[in-house]
Amino acid sequence: MSFSITMCFFNIFIPILMIIAGYMMYKHPPKEINGLIGYRTARSTKNMDTWLFAHKVCGRLWFKIGLVMLFVSVIIQILLSFVGLQRAENASLIIEFIQMAVLVGSIFPVETALKRNFDDNGKQK
Repeated sequence: MSFSITMCFFNIFIPILMIIAGYMMYKHPPKEINGLIGYRTARSTKNMDTWLFAHKVCGRLWFKIGLVMLFVSVIIQILLSFVGLQRAENASLIIEFIQMAVLVGSIFPVETALKRNFDDNGKQK
């Protein structure tokens, strides 16, 4: 039983983290460009305009994706309670892998939005 609770926790951890981080990035982006906290890519750290734009876009994206993934993960977790332990373990690993892929994959739309709105020097088009 405790293993099932642990699996449930890890299956909903990434979506909850995305919701919280997305909200914070959108509403309260880091005030200065830094190397520790925030959405840090070569394009987003060109200047303050690109920095704030990237956080706004990424924050909204993570918040929306996090909500969808949380809903889907909870439904799947409920369904996993009716299958055997080995199948539930395998499904949990697949869910977590997909969640991580979505988290990392969110870089592409943010970078595309930056490229569409700013030139290579960080000046707004």
